[in-house]
Amino acid sequence: MSIAAPPTGQDRRHPVATNETRSRIDFSPIAPFLDLWRNRALLAAMTRREIESRYRGSALGFLWSLATPLLTLVVYTFVFSVIFRVRWGASTAGHGEFALVAFAGLLVFTCFSDCVTRAPTLVLAQANMVKKVVFPVQILPAVILGGALFHLLIATAVLLVIAAFLGFTPGITALAFPLVLAPLLLGILGITWAVSAAGVYFRDLGQAIGLLVTLLMFLIPIFYPIGAVPEAFRPIITLNPLAILVEEARGVLLWGRSPDWVQLAWVGLLGWAVAWGGYLFFMKLRRGFSDVL
Repeated sequence: MSIAAPPTGQDRRHPVATNETRSRIDFSPIAPFLDLWRNRALLAAMTRREIESRYRGSALGFLWSLATPLLTLVVYTFVFSVIFRVRWGASTAGHGEFALVAFAGLLVFTCFSDCVTRAPTLVLAQANMVKKVVFPVQILPAVILGGALFHLLIATAVLLVIAAFLGFTPGITALAFPLVLAPLLLGILGITWAVSAAGVYFRDLGQAIGLLVTLLMFLIPIFYPIGAVPEAFRPIITLNPLAILVEEARGVLLWGRSPDWVQLAWVGLLGWAVAWGGYLFFMKLRRGFSDVL
């Protein structure tokens, strides 16, 4: 019996997966995060490539990441504040408030929708790499999440600058925004894991997910305050984790309001459970990816 030589150099830090290790599923509650940490170098490189590929060949390059949210916010301000002259609830603030509030809600939802709508074809689009035994296919959802997070942070910076220009000063509460993002990112990661795995076997899933995400956008108080929802339906809306995170994001970014720590805690726990469950589901189904692809 021959004995394999021990790994050296880079291999000690990032051991190559074998068929035996790939067949085992780690049910530990922190297994998803340990897996991502073990593959952090590859994850960082692929995330960087994901971001760069979006602007490769364009004249403005990364300036589009700044121009897109800025132009979007300008259009929102003009349409809602100048043409429709709408205000957020009974607020008497300036004309730009509705656009800012709506845009803050869209920051959260767009990060969610960008990842989830791409999830059904995520593994299918990387069929060549998936068939390679040494490639950790489970990092693909984290790659597109990293790209979405990059654009979310750029758009948030634009929002805060324009908000300060219009007189909104959230102050120190804006520092709590990462705590609001944490449950969102966990939930997105878990859903993307589950949907991307299921998308390998059910090719119609992409059409269904696109429709569901569009409908969900109107079931979350993005373009209307939660107080505008009839009393009979308000409990349903307020139990939606995305609706809670949208309200919390607005509170810390625009209104100088501290997060509701109780709500944030249970949404965070739910996000962790979704991430863990989505990871286990993905790792269970991945065994058949090569056969289907």
